[in-house]
Amino acid sequence: MTSSPLPDAWFTRDLPVLRAIARLVDGPEHGGSPYVLGAVVPASGLPKAEVVAAAKALASAGYIEPLTNHAGDIVRITAISAEARRLAGLWPTPQGEWDRLLDQLTARAENAPTDVERARWQAFADAARAVGPDAGALLMQSLVGGYVPRAR
Repeated sequence: MTSSPLPDAWFTRDLPVLRAIARLVDGPEHGGSPYVLGAVVPASGLPKAEVVAAAKALASAGYIEPLTNHAGDIVRITAISAEARRLAGLWPTPQGEWDRLLDQLTARAENAPTDVERARWQAFADAARAVGPDAGALLMQSLVGGYVPRAR
């Protein structure tokens, strides 16, 4: 008996549905509680059965707070978790903010009005790249979260 991995459901089904839910919950059109069939299905572009399966998976993982009917079917989404907001792109992630910082430093170096300023911005960008994405993400995690580590 061969045991092969199950087909991906995160990138093909759950994440697109989570992003659709996040847009709807964050927007005023549905009062922050979109109907699964009336709003999430069309917003996701996926078939009804896929959206229902994704909603169940997202609810069991704690990404969404569902409102169910007496039969246990998810009718509306009343809220999403902080992690769901990050995964959907509504809130910053340390990696995303590090990438934005690198992009900003590069743009400043390219658009600096003088050679001296260009060299300074380029040195800053080079130093940031030398730090690397792992340490950079740790730094941005501190900044995004408002935490400044104490000196040892």
